[in-house]
Amino acid sequence: MTPKELTWDQTLRFRLLEIVLLWEGRLTTNHLTTAFNIGRQQASRDINLYLNEHAPDGLVYDKSLKGYKPTDQFVPRFSEGKVDEYLMLLHREKQYQRQHESGVLTLPLMDLRYGHIEILDVPNRHIDPKIVRGLVQAARGQLRVDVDYVSLSSEEQSGRNIVPHTLVYDGIRWHVRAYCEKKGEYLDFVMSRFRGEPDLLDASPHGRELDLEWNTQVSGVVVPNPSLSQGQQAIIASDYAMSDGKLLISQRIPLMHYALERMQVSYNGEHQQHPLLYPLVLANREDLIQQGCTFKLKSADLQVLR
Repeated sequence: MTPKELTWDQTLRFRLLEIVLLWEGRLTTNHLTTAFNIGRQQASRDINLYLNEHAPDGLVYDKSLKGYKPTDQFVPRFSEGKVDEYLMLLHREKQYQRQHESGVLTLPLMDLRYGHIEILDVPNRHIDPKIVRGLVQAARGQLRVDVDYVSLSSEEQSGRNIVPHTLVYDGIRWHVRAYCEKKGEYLDFVMSRFRGEPDLLDASPHGRELDLEWNTQVSGVVVPNPSLSQGQQAIIASDYAMSDGKLLISQRIPLMHYALERMQVSYNGEHQQHPLLYPLVLANREDLIQQGCTFKLKSADLQVLR
């Protein structure tokens, strides 16, 4: 029997279905009803259609999970099977929640019928789906995780017991913010450097609420590079709609250096020798350091990724 031609809406729903199934390991009708504002019966028909005509061996219902889970034969057909699809889904949902109090999930899929838009596509760091599934489950349940991690400085792979609480995208790569039992503090870990399969352990008291740095907001003051001419400084100020020649950036303490680096803001003195390469300068670096921010390295494995 030849599969029926799918509508555009069905294709989008199948894409979300695959992304959730692959990276969370559990799919329910609620995922589709929430994302697309459809009824539960329609969501069930979509799942059954996908199961019967597109992946008869790809998913199975698990009574203990009260949802579908992927089998070893699961192969995505409507998505690329890349971690960025899932992580960007979370990223877009977070952005939408900030803009709309309703908090409805939006699907991060560009309408391919519009050809006048181009997005730079560069290679992404590889992240194993098993890593994401384990970290997501642990973060939701505030569970301890036993997992191997590769250090860039020592080049060694070692076991870590961590308690993840938030997945963080810095605009370039993905991290997980977690309590590290080995270090006895909350740190950031590059997700592509985990190895093996996370082993979920018992619950931990070290949740997000105890991460003092994470729960503290600080403000960075960014100004045009004073080494530029007055005309050049005015252009930069206009670029960022600065007020009185200043731009305030409010971030959680662990995220401040990521925000500054993404904007190519100089905070270590590079702007003095290369003003055109660093048109923006952090004006209150010492104040931020006193508040707990760290600026040890530039675009490397800052402080915690060692």
